[in-house]
Amino acid sequence: MLRRELTRGLAAAGLVLFCASGFAAGAKVELESADIDPGNVNSLQRGAGNFMNYCSGCHSAQYVRYSTIGKHLELSDEDMIENLMFNAEKTFETININMQAESAERWFGVQPPDLSLLARSRGADYIYSFLKGFYVDPDHPNGTNNTVLAGTAMPHVLWEKQGFQRAVFTEETIDGVTRSTFDRFEPYIPGELDAEAYDEFVRDTTNFLVYIAEPIRSERIQLGIWVMIYLLIFFIVALMLKKEIWKDVK
Repeated sequence: MLRRELTRGLAAAGLVLFCASGFAAGAKVELESADIDPGNVNSLQRGAGNFMNYCSGCHSAQYVRYSTIGKHLELSDEDMIENLMFNAEKTFETININMQAESAERWFGVQPPDLSLLARSRGADYIYSFLKGFYVDPDHPNGTNNTVLAGTAMPHVLWEKQGFQRAVFTEETIDGVTRSTFDRFEPYIPGELDAEAYDEFVRDTTNFLVYIAEPIRSERIQLGIWVMIYLLIFFIVALMLKKEIWKDVK
């Protein structure tokens, strides 16, 4: 079951996710496969806890209600109140933040975006790779940068889990223009989790972000299956009726 891992104060440090000066794309890197399972309720529960503890201090998800999350993730009202509802009092409320937009812009230089539809616009692989892509960069204002989105304003909030890593780049000169291409990560300072456990942590978080982008996805798929079955039966009946009507026509 979900467990509160950080204090609300740490959550307020927030994920200024994918924010830089605008949404300019960073250097092209090959995205890793998130390999999520949208039907895994336990993964979604863990991801919800990760989101509320590490993201909701700065990021809203204003298009999904706690009651909807509780219904689909098999959580009682007591579970949600205890583990998820840090910024709300009623289960019909949506996920909002207490941080003022002016404060966010003063601290981070940009207002943190709402994450409700992030997975639909960026994709699961992008989110997964981004959360794994932080590396030490002394030249960056907050001391870290990201291979997926260079210059991101988001600090490496998950450093306690992942630790810190260095990024190794290779330089290539073409027509007098030198370009740096990401090659690999190297361990620097270990975190609480090993690489495999951190991958699972990020995968659960990504899974939840994919879920809130379309909470009725599983219901839509089930409805679609029944519609296809109905159409198949109707087609068979219509075909048999046609044969019966036209059997005497030569």
